[in-house]
Amino acid sequence: MNDKYSVRYAIGPRETNQMGTKALRDEFLIDQVFGIDQINCIYTHYDRFVVGGVIPKKTVVKLETIDPLKANFFLERREMGIINVGGNGSVTADGVNYILGYKEALYLGRGTKEVSFSSEEISSPAKFYINSTPAHQAYPSRKVGRDEAEIVDLGTPETANARTIRKLIVNSILPTCQLQMGMTELKSGSVWNTMPAHVHDRRMEVYFYFEVPKDQAVCHFMGAPNETRHIWMANEQAVISPPWSIHAGSGTSNYIFIWGMAGENLDYGDMDGCPIPSLR
Repeated sequence: MNDKYSVRYAIGPRETNQMGTKALRDEFLIDQVFGIDQINCIYTHYDRFVVGGVIPKKTVVKLETIDPLKANFFLERREMGIINVGGNGSVTADGVNYILGYKEALYLGRGTKEVSFSSEEISSPAKFYINSTPAHQAYPSRKVGRDEAEIVDLGTPETANARTIRKLIVNSILPTCQLQMGMTELKSGSVWNTMPAHVHDRRMEVYFYFEVPKDQAVCHFMGAPNETRHIWMANEQAVISPPWSIHAGSGTSNYIFIWGMAGENLDYGDMDGCPIPSLR
């Protein structure tokens, strides 16, 4: 049984404003996303979002339910998005084998009973990053390759935020209940993501940072727009962003991050902007 999980409870801005560095990191940072030959996962009470990861090396790793779900199998009442950020690997879902290369995604619909993960080469294992949310309906499972993504270019070199957004698991690509996932790649010389910042009180979000060069880091900004806080993050770490919080980052180098969202609607553009001069 996969029991490598922990639970994070939802807290508000008033409590967050009183926290020091350790408390902020304990509540919001996910420092060990991937388990080796075992699935690591965090169950957060923000929209019942689950975030986790697995690096299958020596064995095929099966997805098993965890106690907080009170379910017969993991996806009994849930949907799931998976993005591979490592070597080639396979996800087998109810007997269907999906081969995922680097930066390719897979959506699994509610009711998928048997899911397993494997790597093509032990020397270059797959790294499956996982997001899961409650689902009210079953939609078809589907692989989404990089060339199938909806691509948006934002920012400029002058403001150090030139970036390419690849929307992978969004309702313009395939139907989902509430899960949305995509990937943002910073151009060389650019370091700021999601700036100008925004909040969306109707959705929470999780950021997963990767391809952060050795000895470099990303400073992730969170908190209410007038009471911001920061968390320093290393390569292949994730951070939980509450609905009331901004979510932006600045790196000491360019990097890539995966965003996953869940909440009340599927409107990607539903956000309340925070002008840069108003941030505190």
